[in-house]
Amino acid sequence: MAANPMTIDEYLAALSDDQRAALEKLRKTIRAAAPKAEECINYGIAAFRLNGECFAGFSASAKHCSFYPMSGSTVAAHQDDLKNYKTTKGSIQFQTDKPLPVALVRKLIKARIAEINS
Repeated sequence: MAANPMTIDEYLAALSDDQRAALEKLRKTIRAAAPKAEECINYGIAAFRLNGECFAGFSASAKHCSFYPMSGSTVAAHQDDLKNYKTTKGSIQFQTDKPLPVALVRKLIKARIAEINS
């Protein structure tokens, strides 16, 4: 991992090919679901900001990748959809060979944006 990546491209460049491919797919899905969002690095992870507020992010670790809706309530509200993934209060972990389905990511992004706008 780059010491202090300044962009998502820098963050992804430091990853293994399989991690980069899985997270690039996730990146494209987030961008498609929230085309007005800005990319950034937030707390050392790749993230997306809308109207000044971070609403989603992703990262890679040695054993898995993670998607962060940056909301414990969003993760909790979608537990049925997430039953095949390990979750924490604010993250969803997945393996590079079993990425999150595009439809699920879109659903989570739309829920998160609705939460921000409410």
